[in-house]
Amino acid sequence: MRKRTRRKVYPLLNPIAHAIEGACITTQEDLDKLRQRELKSLESFRSGQATLTDWQNIKAMLNVAESMSRDGVGTEVLAVCVQAQEHLVQSAMRYQRIGKIGASGPALVCWRDLYEYYDLQRQSISRGEYERYLLQAVNRERNKAPGVQVISSECMK
Repeated sequence: MRKRTRRKVYPLLNPIAHAIEGACITTQEDLDKLRQRELKSLESFRSGQATLTDWQNIKAMLNVAESMSRDGVGTEVLAVCVQAQEHLVQSAMRYQRIGKIGASGPALVCWRDLYEYYDLQRQSISRGEYERYLLQAVNRERNKAPGVQVISSECMK
């Protein structure tokens, strides 16, 4: 008779709780952390103290909002996304010219509108869908998909 192995399986997470958490709307605490980070980036652009991290936060917000909009969540955001992307490119070119990250008044207004639309989009979908859009935005930029204007962080260094 052969000796049988008895493997202990230690569950790393509760699959039922994980599924429920993914189907729920994102919690208010998590949304507040994201909002705080994004608003801090907008404020540092307004005050002229923007860093590369602030620029990347605006870019990430733009990419995810565009992914959600292309998939049908708030289709009216696409026009604002196009304008915001142009302002990001202008900000990157300004950094290459003078060595300081900044933005013009219309850029700040456009990014503020984008933030408001993006926050509404984020509140209207479940956490699982939001994570899917985050991953989709990252993959579209990484793969240099058609229609994606890649503004890399290397041009900002």
